Amino acid sequence: MAAAPAQIEYETRNPAPMQGAGQQLVVGQGAAQRTLRGDEKAAVLMLALGPDYGRPIFDELDELEIKALSRAMVRLGPITQEMLDDLMIEFVTTISSAGTISGNTDTTERLLLSFLPADRVDSIMEEIRGPAGRNIWEKLSNVQEDVLAAYLKNEYPQTVAVVLSKIAPDHASKVLAVLPEELAMDVVQRMLGLDPVQKEILEKIEVTLRTEFMSTLSHTKRRDSHEQMAEIFNSFDRQTEARFMTNLEEMNRDDAERIKALMFTFEDLTRLEPSAIQTLLQRMDKRELALCLKGASEDIRDFFFANMSARAAKLLRDDMEAMGPVRLKDVDEAQARMVATAKDLAAKGEIIILKTKADDQMVA
Repeated sequence: MAAAPAQIEYETRNPAPMQGAGQQLVVGQGAAQRTLRGDEKAAVLMLALGPDYGRPIFDELDELEIKALSRAMVRLGPITQEMLDDLMIEFVTTISSAGTISGNTDTTERLLLSFLPADRVDSIMEEIRGPAGRNIWEKLSNVQEDVLAAYLKNEYPQTVAVVLSKIAPDHASKVLAVLPEELAMDVVQRMLGLDPVQKEILEKIEVTLRTEFMSTLSHTKRRDSHEQMAEIFNSFDRQTEARFMTNLEEMNRDDAERIKALMFTFEDLTRLEPSAIQTLLQRMDKRELALCLKGASEDIRDFFFANMSARAAKLLRDDMEAMGPVRLKDVDEAQARMVATAKDLAAKGEIIILKTKADDQMVA
């Protein structure tokens, strides 16, 4: 449900403080009358109470209850004055307010941050923004099959077998159908002979899925100005990027650091999984690849050579040597095209660009 233009803000304003909550509710207008469900009633009450008076109630809830309540807040939308009055009477609570209440992602996250650690709030909000489900397996069952298959095809067949054995059978069938046939048949055989998975291994798989796949999936759905600017900076040649970044660091170092952290550069290609880098190499023109590596550091060259056959690596070295001196501008442009190719492959689901290192891959 789309949020109303005006949002709840918990801050002191000129009018007298609201009775019972200790802070003024700044609300929007134009809400439609409707019947509230039980979780929506709880969400309205908590938003009306605010962080100071709502905290003791949150302290009595477990994590699943907090997630359920937070999800209701995000989806709440506008609440009319009449609905608010009826609700307060129902809860035998005296609250004075003028206007309506609107619950959305920002107000919910701001309220949670007032009494929960930031990392826990991030976890709760990412799960809310992501696919529906009370646990990771229900959520995976709501991820589009080709997206899930694109991620799983880079994992060990035994891990894929465990994952597909835990999600809904109808969804597992759709994922199997779009996996590469050889991998899919290997997974089928492993599922047929699958023994009970040790609790520690299952927990590790769950954590990895949550931190690598679900987190990445969630972040692709929300973009801020720093993410957009990072993509613009990625498109600059090196001289232009250095000039803008230097000026930005002088103006606002925090913004500059955030953009740097979000940028995906040619050097970041070395963080790709071996299967992903090999897929990328297959899509690259050989002369273009030679031009990319001509201006790369020795470590980056070694990384690419290590992901090729000995014969292919030798041929590439020969091509680089035969090129002679090249212009830095041409190298920058070739490397930018290679990064763009990697991003296109990721967008199509053919490779996964992860925020964690390759040695964090799931095992079972």
